[in-house]
Amino acid sequence: MSTRTLRGQVAVAGLGQTTYYKHGQSPDPEFKLALMAVLNACEDAGIDPSEIDGFASYSNDRNDPTRLAAALGTKQLRFSNMQWGGGGGGGSGAILNAASAIRSGVADTVVVFRALAQGQFGRFGQGSRAVTVAGDQAFNQAYGIMSPAQQYSMKAKRFMYEHGIEQTALRGIAMASYHHAQQNPNAIMYGRPLDEEKYDNSRWIVEPFHLYDCCMENDGAAAVILVSAERAKDMKAKPTYLLGAATGSDGGTGRGAYNSPHFASSHFTSVSRNLYNMAQVGASDVDVVQSYENFTGGVLMSLIEHDLVPAEAANEFLVLDNLRADGGKLPLNTSGGNLAECYMHGLELIVEAVRQVRGESPNQVEDVDVSMVISGPMVSPVSNSIYGSEATLS
Repeated sequence: MSTRTLRGQVAVAGLGQTTYYKHGQSPDPEFKLALMAVLNACEDAGIDPSEIDGFASYSNDRNDPTRLAAALGTKQLRFSNMQWGGGGGGGSGAILNAASAIRSGVADTVVVFRALAQGQFGRFGQGSRAVTVAGDQAFNQAYGIMSPAQQYSMKAKRFMYEHGIEQTALRGIAMASYHHAQQNPNAIMYGRPLDEEKYDNSRWIVEPFHLYDCCMENDGAAAVILVSAERAKDMKAKPTYLLGAATGSDGGTGRGAYNSPHFASSHFTSVSRNLYNMAQVGASDVDVVQSYENFTGGVLMSLIEHDLVPAEAANEFLVLDNLRADGGKLPLNTSGGNLAECYMHGLELIVEAVRQVRGESPNQVEDVDVSMVISGPMVSPVSNSIYGSEATLS
């Protein structure tokens, strides 16, 4: 057994979310949204906010832990951490950092959070407006590659070409998210179903991504409170145990100008193995998956690189019936995900993964013991995590 493990040592004690809004429509500023999510997580856990002694986030969240601690009335701040990496690639990495702080005794009650008010600070999906460019952007922008959709489309297109994967596989992923959002009143796309004809007739953003292959842009916040596994047994909410978390990428991923040896990849080939080794489970043990969709192509590659779907079977397997919570072979993005619930940089996926183990999902899968989160495919570093019921620890 690997000594690099947090398996069963830390548990999720509280979950919190705000109302989710279309970008620019939140009535509250970003800092207040962060506080609201944390307070909701404290209520869920049955603890006083003053007990929080650590904060962890990612993607350059703007809400400073010292200021949050003061606003929440915390007794002392023992731990504050920001996970490097763009977009949602740090979501599970922030969980890993928080859990490591608890396991090592640095802090007792750590909240992982993400808050966004894109109407207040600007949108993520648009191209850069910087007057100078450097690094990869110096190679991209001269050829009109400016937006995230343009940058990631080439990786997905190359992967699909190499493995003979059709557009219908991406359609199945998108339809699963929209299908589950119809049973989730908190989802932005609640009441706006998607069918095959609507998907096929939607405009191209950049091939292979139709409109419905692309994540939304939203305002809101979410929070997850972690404590030691022993302490979680005495708290209000049913404990959900962290079985494993991993972050990183394959060597050479960061080579610029499209020189990476892993270009057509979601960058999970080694990180997925590290996760399974720590969690002491395999792909066949996973009951439900929440996979970050910046674009559906990243989900496609992630599922394959986590051995959840063979590349040669992707066209046949990635259809709505196999991805549904109600009887699907691999239930996927059961709250609606980034495509249809909310683009909270993937922290809402961690909330949903824990809800599945608790039995509280709006699209509950039967008998969930092992719940996986795949955070931020196609960036570097990426991260992932697995959550389990008490039964998985015996």
